[in-house]
Amino acid sequence: MSLFHLLSVSASGLEAQRRRAEVLTENLANAETTRTSQGGPYRRKDVIFESAKAEQPFQAMFQTELGSGVEGVRVAEVVEDQREPERRYVPGHPDADANGYVAFPRINPAEDMVDLLNTTRGYQSNIAAMSAVKDMIQRSLDLLR
Repeated sequence: MSLFHLLSVSASGLEAQRRRAEVLTENLANAETTRTSQGGPYRRKDVIFESAKAEQPFQAMFQTELGSGVEGVRVAEVVEDQREPERRYVPGHPDADANGYVAFPRINPAEDMVDLLNTTRGYQSNIAAMSAVKDMIQRSLDLLR
């Protein structure tokens, strides 16, 4: 496996963690949204990862030399929470039903913040791995001088 493959794997991890962070911040921003354009309250979203072939540089030209089978990660899908919304008694709310109950999203901000911290650490780990590979490439070039 070449060092450039390692960069591709970390780059796929960065992209997947970036997408997860976007979804988590969307959840946090809509934690109190009771009405969406689709009707009803906002639905919490989760990101599902899966392993995927990492993009390989110069793949067509150097396929035999670089080899194949390098795995990275990608977002397989973003799924919406299908549970019933949380119902709270808020009789003066514009979205209250006849009994005074309002449907709110099932979002736990503390849980999403912990997930966001985990995502940030995953992103930082990929950056650290890319930095280490960059240093190895630079040292290799220094040796060849």
